Amino acid sequence: MLTLTPDATTAVKALIDATEESPEAGLRITQDAPDAPALNVLTTSAPHPGDAVLEADGARIFLEENAAVTLDDKVLDAEVNDNGAVQFSIGVQA
Repeated sequence: MLTLTPDATTAVKALIDATEESPEAGLRITQDAPDAPALNVLTTSAPHPGDAVLEADGARIFLEENAAVTLDDKVLDAEVNDNGAVQFSIGVQA
């Protein structure tokens, strides 16, 4: 299953706290098709039916089915750029 670095955990919690008021809120990652190269990331008030739910130190991630398969052996990292925007990156688990 996808794992989060401490930086990603902090970034996810900050994004959710800034945009959603629901205690069930999280960051949802979707993929249009299993072979689609892009992942979509958005905050949402709750998981959608069929989403895999990952919780790490208070950060909640909802993975749509295609994204869950793609990210199964990956690590999500994050950094804040000079403009204050969060940039996520995906690496392979060691």
